Amino acid sequence: MQINQSTAEKRMRELGMDDMPLMQLSVKPARVEENWFAKYRETVRKFMMSLTDSVESLAFMNLSQDEFMSLIMGRAVPENLSVRMRVPLFLGGPIEIDNMFLCRTFPHSHNLDRFIIEQNGAATLWLPNPSKKIYLPAHTTGGGDGGNATEDRLAQIAAQIAAGRGME
Repeated sequence: MQINQSTAEKRMRELGMDDMPLMQLSVKPARVEENWFAKYRETVRKFMMSLTDSVESLAFMNLSQDEFMSLIMGRAVPENLSVRMRVPLFLGGPIEIDNMFLCRTFPHSHNLDRFIIEQNGAATLWLPNPSKKIYLPAHTTGGGDGGNATEDRLAQIAAQIAAGRGME
């Protein structure tokens, strides 16, 4: 179903993600290379390792230290987190770090799938395009007085890893 920008934004509000920026894309099905999965896996690993610059956002995901380390070392995506493509491969999206973002699987990734599927058959799609590598709804990032010990601890760990990788 073809929708316009205001309808797309309204639907995102209904899904509880009214702060998710959207991009418009003309549907042009693309051929996916036969060896896409190996390249995808390696790029996801590099994407996860690149998250050392997003510690402030990761702190709001309430990851354990083991989950955090596995994520930024590129070993495993923690439970209930998903790496998504901004532009899906079948629509010509490249397998690149800049085409990826991390979000909660439930409810966000599920709702984004619903949002995209609801547009089936449209000539133009509205796709999620968060401004950062990690999508966190604005209502989950508000803070109160005082510091964030988790953020401080994770920032120290990330700084040590970045220094070890020569990414200071």
